[in-house]
Amino acid sequence: MRNSKLFSAALLFLVLLTLSCRKDEPVSSERLIIGISADIKTINPLYSFSVDEGSINDLLFLSLVRVNWNETIGNIETEPLLANEWQWSADSTSVTFFLRNDVYWSDGIKLTAEDVSFSFELYSNPQVQSKFYGTFEKLFLNEDLSIDLKRSIEVLDSFSLKINFIPNTNIKLVDVVLPIVPKHIFDKYEYDEIPSAEINFNPVSCGPYKLKKWDRNQMIVLEADTNSFLYSDDMIKELIFKVVPDYKSRITQLKKGEIDIAEQIKAEDTEALQKSGKLNIVSVKGREFDFIGWNHIDPKRFSEAGELNKNIYFSSSNVRRVLSLAINSEEIISEYLINFGQPAITPVSPIFKEYFNNKLKSIAYNPAEAREILKSEGWSDTNNNGIIDKNGTEFSFTLYVPGGNPLRQFASTIIKNNLKAVGIEVKIETVELNKLIDNLFNKSMDAWIAAYYIQIPLEYKMVWYSDLDAAPFNFVSYQNKDLDIIIDALGKKIFYEKEVELHKQFQEIIYADQPVTFLYWIDNIVAVNNKVKNYEINPLGVIQHVWDWRLN
Repeated sequence: MRNSKLFSAALLFLVLLTLSCRKDEPVSSERLIIGISADIKTINPLYSFSVDEGSINDLLFLSLVRVNWNETIGNIETEPLLANEWQWSADSTSVTFFLRNDVYWSDGIKLTAEDVSFSFELYSNPQVQSKFYGTFEKLFLNEDLSIDLKRSIEVLDSFSLKINFIPNTNIKLVDVVLPIVPKHIFDKYEYDEIPSAEINFNPVSCGPYKLKKWDRNQMIVLEADTNSFLYSDDMIKELIFKVVPDYKSRITQLKKGEIDIAEQIKAEDTEALQKSGKLNIVSVKGREFDFIGWNHIDPKRFSEAGELNKNIYFSSSNVRRVLSLAINSEEIISEYLINFGQPAITPVSPIFKEYFNNKLKSIAYNPAEAREILKSEGWSDTNNNGIIDKNGTEFSFTLYVPGGNPLRQFASTIIKNNLKAVGIEVKIETVELNKLIDNLFNKSMDAWIAAYYIQIPLEYKMVWYSDLDAAPFNFVSYQNKDLDIIIDALGKKIFYEKEVELHKQFQEIIYADQPVTFLYWIDNIVAVNNKVKNYEINPLGVIQHVWDWRLN
């Protein structure tokens, strides 16, 4: 579970990496070249924790249904993919899927309902340690959190199966949207052999593309699978994920047409890229926000009685609100993001138009009010050294910032100066990403800057629930029983109107408590060559449903 958490955290805490020069690939009307910042670790949906791994695996391994983003309502919709159709039971406690009978694995074996059932078994098995382990609480489970297949999944015949859910749970079709893997390949391994198996690097797939070659630290090449039911003569025949670790090289190659698409473009480069005449700029809003984490417990963790000690600085919601008041996040947005971003108010993005609580407004920069609240909380500069103190303890802490991220380096300087103005001393320490992740799980830091990449559909328990064992990404150790009641209620069967109300109440509690200082939603700026047509870029991702894209 430890490794699973670390890789998941690497996904949740995205750091904008820089890109480097590689041997150029010849341009072809038959191929699309995608610039990525680093090589992937695996080609296996069981372990595809990074964004690039997920994008590649989604082209190789299909799910029962296709998920689309509906911009009008700000939510997801589904349509058939591996399943031609599905039918819910009258009480919505089960759904029966009817599969296509023309889906083949890349080795020529036909995909059946047994593959689907076996995939759920693998994803939930503790020895396999997939990225989805521990997330199937709406299905019937064994004590080790693996799915109880006899109660949860019934294979009716080769191309139909029934999935049963625990009664009175809030079921959505996306709860069973998992990439399907081939049983006839994976059942050759013992479960504990799968994490290091050769199949992680040489997959047998069922998607519109299959792996052609993988040159480590150079490129991953996918080719259209002519046996796929999604294949068409005019689809893009070859996808090259080209590893270009140096950011400036990526920009140069975009301008020259040596790569066709790249994301995480800096706002300052958008004008020059557009002037090249070869590129379109697309700004995707709403899935990643930067925040300052305030540890609610003392990094030393435990008292002599074995209880968690409160953090002397950050356990008070009033003080956390002061910190939000004292930090000028709008300055960072206007000066660095150049308005390719917007203030973050809660962890619910404005893209969720029906769930978003638009009554809440961002906390305006107000150092004068911050100083008054600090004084009422007992923090004052008793020795006139410029740093406020309370009961002999100065308000002085270290803010940890991940290396290799210019935005967070810039932001940390603003934050340090802002807090100095209200008498708080901040020391900045840059730390390598993997070390930062270890520190987060160990809860060994007072404060840090990082980002959350929010789930679609919205899911709160893993980050904001009071039971820290059930919330592995609750790094600040935030606890609020009223919020727990809302999170639990959202997991039960409720009317849609009540669900919307609960989402808004969740935001109101978070806003009042300020468990972290929400800084800003960061737009993902994507550059796309003009020759690419019919592409789809939205909050679900950049590289998605590429079989529908076309080249001039």
